[in-house]
Amino acid sequence: MKIVLDTNVLVSGLLKPFGPSGEIVRMVSAGELILCIDARILSEYKEVLHRPKFKFNKDQISILLDFIKQYGIFISSLPLKNRLPDPDDEPFLEVAIAGKVRSLVTGNTVHYPPSSREDIKIFSPSEFLEFFRKQYRSTEQDRSADGTKCCR
Repeated sequence: MKIVLDTNVLVSGLLKPFGPSGEIVRMVSAGELILCIDARILSEYKEVLHRPKFKFNKDQISILLDFIKQYGIFISSLPLKNRLPDPDDEPFLEVAIAGKVRSLVTGNTVHYPPSSREDIKIFSPSEFLEFFRKQYRSTEQDRSADGTKCCR
């Protein structure tokens, strides 16, 4: 599933690996989720993750960013029709719209007013996990119903 991941969720996932954000970061690392990004998003990830207050290991951050560059999908986007309250959030929604992703995951859902979303689902990390599990369950049920699920 393609998603856009706001920087605050990435940071939270690294700081609290057993919380909802941490689960999403693990799902990205496992290839279950594919990040849609652009140069602005990648630059923000890099700048924020290297802030001294977080005390992240620089080598591990470089490995994570290399992984995102290698396995993420780079998207070219157009400016939003309706500006967001915080212009720093605009690249995330622009990429989500251009990349036709299922959802944008953020710790700041109020930063994305409904009038600007253009049918993109905006979820908190917990909401996203609930949405993902429902999608996964319905897909598994569909496979079972048509006989494509393997039985042991």
